[in-house]
Amino acid sequence: MRATPLLFLTALLGVPALGSQAGAQSAAALAKVDVADMSVAAAREKKYPGSALKVLTTLGAGSNYSRQVVAYQSDGLTIRALLTVPNGPPPQGGWPAIVFNHGYIPPQQYRTTERYVAYQDAFAHAGFVTLKSDYRGHGSSQGEALGGYYAPGYTDDVMNALGSLKRDGRVNAARIGMWGHSMGGFLTLRAMVIDPGIKAGVIWAGVVGDYNAMMTQWNSPVPASIPQRVLDLRRKAVAKYGTPASNPTFWNTLSANNYLRDLGGPLQLHIGTADEDVPVVFHTTLSSDLKALGKPVQSYVYPADNHNLSRNLQTALTRSVAFFKEHL
Repeated sequence: MRATPLLFLTALLGVPALGSQAGAQSAAALAKVDVADMSVAAAREKKYPGSALKVLTTLGAGSNYSRQVVAYQSDGLTIRALLTVPNGPPPQGGWPAIVFNHGYIPPQQYRTTERYVAYQDAFAHAGFVTLKSDYRGHGSSQGEALGGYYAPGYTDDVMNALGSLKRDGRVNAARIGMWGHSMGGFLTLRAMVIDPGIKAGVIWAGVVGDYNAMMTQWNSPVPASIPQRVLDLRRKAVAKYGTPASNPTFWNTLSANNYLRDLGGPLQLHIGTADEDVPVVFHTTLSSDLKALGKPVQSYVYPADNHNLSRNLQTALTRSVAFFKEHL
Protein backbone atom coordinates (compact mmCIF):
# COMPACT_ATOMS: atom_id res chain seq x y z
CA MET A 1 0.00 0.00 0.00
CA ARG A 2 2.98 2.32 0.22
CA ALA A 3 2.76 5.23 -2.20
CA THR A 4 5.93 6.50 -3.81
CA PRO A 5 6.88 10.09 -2.91
CA LEU A 6 5.66 11.22 -6.34
CA LEU A 7 2.30 9.53 -5.99
CA PHE A 8 1.91 10.47 -2.36
CA LEU A 9 2.67 14.15 -2.95
CA THR A 10 0.42 14.13 -5.98
CA ALA A 11 -2.32 13.07 -3.59
CA LEU A 12 -1.34 15.81 -1.16
CA LEU A 13 -1.49 18.46 -3.82
CA GLY A 14 -4.77 17.35 -5.29
CA VAL A 15 -5.19 14.94 -8.19
CA PRO A 16 -3.29 12.24 -10.06
CA ALA A 17 -1.57 12.69 -13.39
CA LEU A 18 -4.13 12.10 -16.16
CA GLY A 19 -4.36 11.64 -19.89
CA SER A 20 -5.34 14.56 -22.10
CA GLN A 21 -9.10 13.89 -22.23
CA ALA A 22 -9.36 13.00 -18.55
CA GLY A 23 -7.10 15.93 -17.78
CA ALA A 24 -9.46 18.35 -19.53
CA GLN A 25 -12.40 16.96 -17.59
CA SER A 26 -10.45 17.20 -14.36
CA ALA A 27 -9.42 20.78 -15.12
CA ALA A 28 -13.10 21.70 -15.51
CA ALA A 29 -13.87 20.05 -12.18
CA LEU A 30 -10.93 21.81 -10.54
CA ALA A 31 -12.20 25.19 -11.71
CA LYS A 32 -15.27 24.69 -9.52
CA VAL A 33 -13.32 23.70 -6.41
CA ASP A 34 -13.11 26.16 -3.53
CA VAL A 35 -11.12 24.96 -0.56
CA ALA A 36 -13.57 26.81 1.71
CA ASP A 37 -15.96 23.93 1.04
CA MET A 38 -13.64 21.86 3.25
CA SER A 39 -14.68 23.76 6.38
CA VAL A 40 -15.85 21.61 9.24
CA ALA A 41 -18.87 23.87 9.76
CA ALA A 42 -19.94 23.40 6.12
CA ALA A 43 -19.49 19.64 6.43
CA ARG A 44 -21.66 19.55 9.52
CA GLU A 45 -24.46 21.32 7.68
CA LYS A 46 -24.64 18.67 4.98
CA LYS A 47 -26.73 15.53 5.12
CA TYR A 48 -25.14 12.13 4.56
CA PRO A 49 -27.99 9.68 4.12
CA GLY A 50 -26.05 7.20 2.04
CA SER A 51 -28.37 4.56 0.61
CA ALA A 52 -29.19 0.90 0.74
CA LEU A 53 -26.12 -1.16 -0.14
CA LYS A 54 -26.76 -2.67 -3.57
CA VAL A 55 -24.95 -5.95 -4.15
CA LEU A 56 -23.09 -5.99 -7.46
CA THR A 57 -20.85 -9.04 -7.10
CA THR A 58 -20.57 -11.80 -4.53
CA LEU A 59 -16.93 -12.75 -3.96
CA GLY A 60 -15.27 -15.76 -2.40
CA ALA A 61 -16.06 -15.89 1.31
CA GLY A 62 -13.59 -15.36 4.12
CA SER A 63 -13.09 -17.85 6.91
CA ASN A 64 -16.20 -16.74 8.80
CA TYR A 65 -17.67 -13.90 6.74
CA SER A 66 -19.09 -13.10 3.33
CA ARG A 67 -17.55 -10.63 0.85
CA GLN A 68 -19.45 -8.56 -1.70
CA VAL A 69 -18.81 -5.64 -3.99
CA VAL A 70 -21.63 -3.21 -3.32
CA ALA A 71 -22.68 0.26 -4.41
CA TYR A 72 -24.12 3.20 -2.50
CA GLN A 73 -25.04 6.79 -3.27
CA SER A 74 -22.96 9.86 -2.39
CA ASP A 75 -23.83 13.34 -3.71
CA GLY A 76 -25.78 11.70 -6.54
CA LEU A 77 -22.79 9.55 -7.50
CA THR A 78 -22.66 5.77 -7.42
CA ILE A 79 -19.73 4.72 -5.23
CA ARG A 80 -18.50 1.15 -5.11
CA ALA A 81 -17.22 -0.51 -1.96
CA LEU A 82 -16.09 -3.84 -0.54
CA LEU A 83 -18.46 -5.12 2.13
CA THR A 84 -17.83 -7.93 4.60
CA VAL A 85 -20.53 -9.36 6.87
CA PRO A 86 -20.00 -11.99 9.61
CA ASN A 87 -21.69 -15.34 9.06
CA GLY A 88 -24.78 -16.21 11.05
CA PRO A 89 -27.62 -14.15 12.50
CA PRO A 90 -26.68 -10.69 13.83
CA PRO A 91 -26.57 -10.21 17.61
CA GLN A 92 -29.35 -8.24 19.25
CA GLY A 93 -29.15 -4.70 17.93
CA GLY A 94 -26.98 -5.69 14.96
CA TRP A 95 -23.30 -6.21 14.22
CA PRO A 96 -20.70 -3.61 15.16
CA ALA A 97 -19.21 -2.06 12.03
CA ILE A 98 -16.10 -0.31 10.78
CA VAL A 99 -15.89 2.19 7.94
CA PHE A 100 -12.55 1.31 6.34
CA ASN A 101 -10.74 4.29 4.76
CA HIS A 102 -7.85 3.32 2.51
CA GLY A 103 -4.82 5.47 1.81
CA TYR A 104 -3.82 7.08 -1.43
CA ILE A 105 -3.62 4.78 -4.44
CA PRO A 106 -3.50 6.33 -7.94
CA PRO A 107 -7.20 6.28 -8.88
CA GLN A 108 -6.55 4.85 -12.34
CA GLN A 109 -4.66 1.95 -10.74
CA TYR A 110 -7.15 1.34 -7.94
CA ARG A 111 -9.12 -1.92 -7.83
CA THR A 112 -11.82 -2.73 -5.29
CA THR A 113 -10.47 -6.15 -4.37
CA GLU A 114 -6.75 -5.37 -4.41
CA ARG A 115 -4.52 -4.16 -1.53
CA TYR A 116 -5.51 -3.86 2.12
CA VAL A 117 -6.73 -7.46 2.01
CA ALA A 118 -4.96 -8.55 5.22
CA TYR A 119 -6.02 -5.36 6.98
CA GLN A 120 -9.71 -5.65 6.23
CA ASP A 121 -9.64 -9.41 6.82
CA ALA A 122 -8.41 -8.92 10.39
CA PHE A 123 -11.47 -6.85 11.31
CA ALA A 124 -13.89 -8.98 9.32
CA HIS A 125 -12.57 -12.18 10.94
CA ALA A 126 -13.01 -10.57 14.37
CA GLY A 127 -16.77 -10.19 13.87
CA PHE A 128 -17.17 -6.68 12.47
CA VAL A 129 -19.08 -5.62 9.40
CA THR A 130 -16.58 -3.65 7.31
CA LEU A 131 -17.12 -1.31 4.37
CA LYS A 132 -14.13 -0.09 2.30
CA SER A 133 -15.16 2.65 -0.10
CA ASP A 134 -13.71 3.24 -3.54
CA TYR A 135 -13.67 7.03 -3.31
CA ARG A 136 -15.13 8.91 -6.26
CA GLY A 137 -13.08 8.51 -9.41
CA HIS A 138 -11.47 5.31 -8.07
CA GLY A 139 -12.01 2.03 -9.91
CA SER A 140 -15.59 2.03 -11.17
CA SER A 141 -16.90 4.71 -8.81
CA GLN A 142 -18.44 7.71 -10.52
CA GLY A 143 -17.14 11.25 -10.15
CA GLU A 144 -13.80 13.09 -10.30
CA ALA A 145 -10.83 12.12 -8.15
CA LEU A 146 -9.80 15.51 -6.78
CA GLY A 147 -7.78 14.35 -3.80
CA GLY A 148 -8.74 14.37 -0.15
CA TYR A 149 -7.15 17.57 1.15
CA TYR A 150 -8.44 20.51 -0.90
CA ALA A 151 -11.85 19.25 -2.08
CA PRO A 152 -14.62 17.71 0.05
CA GLY A 153 -15.62 14.82 -2.21
CA TYR A 154 -13.73 12.02 -0.48
CA THR A 155 -15.00 13.20 2.90
CA ASP A 156 -18.55 13.12 1.53
CA ASP A 157 -18.01 9.57 0.27
CA VAL A 158 -16.77 8.42 3.68
CA MET A 159 -19.67 10.12 5.46
CA ASN A 160 -22.18 8.55 3.08
CA ALA A 161 -20.56 5.15 3.63
CA LEU A 162 -21.25 5.76 7.33
CA GLY A 163 -24.82 6.77 6.49
CA SER A 164 -25.29 3.62 4.43
CA LEU A 165 -24.14 1.40 7.30
CA LYS A 166 -26.42 3.22 9.74
CA ARG A 167 -29.46 2.35 7.64
CA ASP A 168 -28.47 -1.29 7.10
CA GLY A 169 -30.59 -3.59 9.26
CA ARG A 170 -27.67 -5.93 9.94
CA VAL A 171 -25.64 -3.16 11.59
CA ASN A 172 -25.94 -1.59 15.02
CA ALA A 173 -25.97 2.12 14.17
CA ALA A 174 -24.73 2.99 17.67
CA ARG A 175 -21.64 0.77 17.31
CA ILE A 176 -19.79 2.10 14.26
CA GLY A 177 -16.12 3.07 14.18
CA MET A 178 -13.60 4.09 11.54
CA TRP A 179 -10.17 2.84 10.52
CA GLY A 180 -7.91 4.86 8.25
CA HIS A 181 -4.44 4.60 6.76
CA SER A 182 -2.42 7.57 5.51
CA MET A 183 -4.87 9.82 3.60
CA GLY A 184 -7.60 7.59 5.03
CA GLY A 185 -6.43 8.72 8.47
CA PHE A 186 -7.02 12.34 7.42
CA LEU A 187 -10.54 11.37 6.36
CA THR A 188 -11.14 9.42 9.57
CA LEU A 189 -10.18 12.33 11.81
CA ARG A 190 -12.36 14.70 9.76
CA ALA A 191 -15.32 12.34 9.91
CA MET A 192 -15.03 11.97 13.67
CA VAL A 193 -15.19 15.72 14.31
CA ILE A 194 -18.01 16.11 11.77
CA ASP A 195 -20.05 13.35 13.45
CA PRO A 196 -19.23 12.84 17.15
CA GLY A 197 -21.51 9.79 17.04
CA ILE A 198 -18.65 7.77 15.53
CA LYS A 199 -17.73 5.61 18.51
CA ALA A 200 -14.00 5.03 17.99
CA GLY A 201 -11.23 5.54 15.44
CA VAL A 202 -7.95 3.86 14.59
CA ILE A 203 -5.42 5.69 12.40
CA TRP A 204 -2.28 4.19 10.90
CA ALA A 205 0.42 6.52 9.53
CA GLY A 206 -2.20 9.21 9.26
CA VAL A 207 -1.99 12.54 7.50
CA VAL A 208 -3.22 14.13 10.69
CA GLY A 209 -1.28 17.38 10.78
CA ASP A 210 -3.10 20.68 10.41
CA TYR A 211 -2.84 22.55 7.12
CA ASN A 212 0.23 24.50 8.17
CA ALA A 213 1.97 21.24 9.03
CA MET A 214 0.91 19.63 5.75
CA MET A 215 2.29 22.56 3.77
CA THR A 216 5.55 23.00 5.66
CA GLN A 217 6.55 19.73 7.35
CA TRP A 218 6.15 17.15 4.60
CA ASN A 219 9.12 14.81 4.24
CA SER A 220 9.67 14.73 0.48
CA PRO A 221 10.26 17.56 -2.01
CA VAL A 222 7.63 18.24 -4.66
CA PRO A 223 8.74 16.41 -7.82
CA ALA A 224 9.11 18.62 -10.90
CA SER A 225 7.12 16.06 -12.91
CA ILE A 226 3.80 16.80 -11.19
CA PRO A 227 1.58 18.51 -13.79
CA GLN A 228 0.86 22.20 -13.39
CA ARG A 229 -2.89 21.60 -13.10
CA VAL A 230 -2.23 19.46 -10.04
CA LEU A 231 -0.06 22.04 -8.35
CA ASP A 232 -2.67 24.67 -9.13
CA LEU A 233 -5.21 23.12 -6.76
CA ARG A 234 -3.23 24.10 -3.68
CA ARG A 235 -1.81 27.23 -5.28
CA LYS A 236 -5.32 28.41 -6.08
CA ALA A 237 -6.30 28.00 -2.43
CA VAL A 238 -3.24 29.88 -1.18
CA ALA A 239 -3.69 32.65 -3.75
CA LYS A 240 -7.27 33.20 -2.60
CA TYR A 241 -6.91 32.74 1.15
CA GLY A 242 -3.21 33.13 1.93
CA THR A 243 -1.09 30.53 3.66
CA PRO A 244 -2.04 28.91 6.97
CA ALA A 245 0.70 31.00 8.59
CA SER A 246 -0.62 34.29 7.17
CA ASN A 247 -4.34 33.49 7.57
CA PRO A 248 -4.66 30.94 10.38
CA THR A 249 -8.25 31.90 11.15
CA PHE A 250 -9.43 30.68 7.76
CA TRP A 251 -7.34 27.51 7.60
CA ASN A 252 -8.28 26.53 11.14
CA THR A 253 -11.90 26.33 10.03
CA LEU A 254 -10.87 23.59 7.59
CA SER A 255 -8.69 21.56 9.94
CA ALA A 256 -10.09 18.74 12.06
CA ASN A 257 -7.24 19.43 14.48
CA ASN A 258 -9.01 22.62 15.51
CA TYR A 259 -12.14 20.66 16.55
CA LEU A 260 -10.63 17.89 18.67
CA ARG A 261 -12.77 18.92 21.64
CA ASP A 262 -15.79 17.67 19.71
CA LEU A 263 -14.57 14.10 19.32
CA GLY A 264 -17.17 11.71 20.67
CA GLY A 265 -14.97 8.64 20.94
CA PRO A 266 -11.38 7.56 21.61
CA LEU A 267 -8.56 7.29 19.08
CA GLN A 268 -5.75 4.81 18.65
CA LEU A 269 -2.76 6.04 16.62
CA HIS A 270 0.05 4.03 14.99
CA ILE A 271 3.15 5.12 13.06
CA GLY A 272 6.65 3.89 12.22
CA THR A 273 9.72 6.04 12.81
CA ALA A 274 11.04 5.15 9.33
CA ASP A 275 7.81 6.18 7.58
CA GLU A 276 8.92 7.28 4.11
CA ASP A 277 5.85 9.43 3.48
CA VAL A 278 4.20 10.84 6.59
CA PRO A 279 6.24 12.79 9.15
CA VAL A 280 6.16 11.24 12.62
CA VAL A 281 5.55 14.72 14.01
CA PHE A 282 2.00 14.59 12.59
CA HIS A 283 1.31 11.63 14.88
CA THR A 284 3.10 12.91 17.97
CA THR A 285 1.54 16.37 17.77
CA LEU A 286 -1.98 14.97 17.46
CA SER A 287 -1.37 12.59 20.35
CA SER A 288 -0.08 15.43 22.54
CA ASP A 289 -2.99 17.70 21.61
CA LEU A 290 -5.53 15.01 22.47
CA LYS A 291 -3.90 14.33 25.83
CA ALA A 292 -3.84 18.06 26.60
CA LEU A 293 -7.60 18.18 25.99
CA GLY A 294 -8.19 15.14 28.18
CA LYS A 295 -9.31 13.07 25.19
CA PRO A 296 -8.68 9.31 25.35
CA VAL A 297 -5.89 8.29 22.98
CA GLN A 298 -3.51 5.38 22.59
CA SER A 299 -0.26 6.08 20.75
CA TYR A 300 2.05 3.43 19.28
CA VAL A 301 5.34 4.40 17.62
CA TYR A 302 7.22 1.52 16.00
CA PRO A 303 11.01 1.96 15.74
CA ALA A 304 12.42 1.59 12.23
CA ASP A 305 9.05 0.61 10.73
CA ASN A 306 7.69 1.94 7.45
CA HIS A 307 4.53 3.56 6.14
CA ASN A 308 2.63 0.26 6.12
CA LEU A 309 3.99 -0.93 9.49
CA SER A 310 5.23 -4.03 7.68
CA ARG A 311 7.61 -5.08 10.45
CA ASN A 312 4.88 -4.88 13.09
CA LEU A 313 1.83 -5.65 10.99
CA GLN A 314 0.40 -8.42 13.17
CA THR A 315 1.03 -6.47 16.38
CA ALA A 316 -0.66 -3.36 15.01
CA LEU A 317 -3.61 -5.36 13.71
CA THR A 318 -4.01 -7.19 17.03
CA ARG A 319 -3.97 -3.88 18.92
CA SER A 320 -6.45 -2.34 16.50
CA VAL A 321 -8.89 -5.25 16.71
CA ALA A 322 -8.70 -5.26 20.50
CA PHE A 323 -9.34 -1.50 20.58
CA PHE A 324 -12.48 -1.80 18.47
CA LYS A 325 -13.69 -4.76 20.52
CA GLU A 326 -13.35 -2.67 23.65
CA HIS A 327 -15.00 0.48 22.32
CA LEU A 328 -17.66 -0.67 19.82
